[in-house]
Amino acid sequence: MKQKNHFGKDLIRYTQFFIGVLLLAVSYNFFSIPNNITYGVGGLGVIFKKLLGLDPFFVMLTGSIILLFLSLLLLGKESTKNTLIGSLLYPILVKLTEFLPGVLNLGEIEPFLQVLCGAIVSGTGLGLVFKAGFTTGGTDILNHIVSKYGKMNVGTSMFYTDGLIILFSLFVFNFQTFIYSIINLAIISMITDKVVLGISQSKAFFIVTEHETSVKKFIMNSMTHGVTVLEGRGGYTGDFKKVIMCIIPTSQYYALKEGIKKIDKEAFFVVTDAYEVSGGA
Repeated sequence: MKQKNHFGKDLIRYTQFFIGVLLLAVSYNFFSIPNNITYGVGGLGVIFKKLLGLDPFFVMLTGSIILLFLSLLLLGKESTKNTLIGSLLYPILVKLTEFLPGVLNLGEIEPFLQVLCGAIVSGTGLGLVFKAGFTTGGTDILNHIVSKYGKMNVGTSMFYTDGLIILFSLFVFNFQTFIYSIINLAIISMITDKVVLGISQSKAFFIVTEHETSVKKFIMNSMTHGVTVLEGRGGYTGDFKKVIMCIIPTSQYYALKEGIKKIDKEAFFVVTDAYEVSGGA
């Protein structure tokens, strides 16, 4: 019975993941390429299509493979495993759906409305991917590498990676396209957060486990986030226990939850929204 329930949950999870990546691919072909919207590895595909006439699929796939090798080398096997499927599936679906704009004519739509629609569809797709516990790889890998070795949080590293790609587009396209890319990324971030878990950008975990050291190592090494250990005491038993507290981006909620369960099936944890996070590395 448990195996059937587990299979059912996995089926829903992988279906949700596939639909999410498909939405991203469709949005990329319908809205990002025609409007030269740049962010992430897909943005590099748009830029190099303009500069060198390269197929965005080739640029995205090549970039994803290079980043996967960097992830394996710098972040380890566990982190790389979580990004492998999405890193390869996203460019493949982009290639398989590239014919759709030629078949389905959306008519004359203002560029700004196209950017808005693309951001909503992409944000929904990315939210479904994150909620299923996956990522699409790409600059998400680069964000974690910069975060780990640059001693900064993931949000700051995103500013440098995606920000530099968008800035680069300013020298390839016009200023209007540059502004559209910034607006697009901002809306995607907002929609993604709402789809995944509520409206907060971060989640606070409070974890009580018999495997304190293993859980701490997983959070610090595999997920590259800091932890704080608090002193706790059971209200009924009076026993003293360690409580691990950590703050993570909302998009990594599922990955941490599943990681804790793999280490200790009996672990007790509480998750709350963290609407403001200040200080720390």
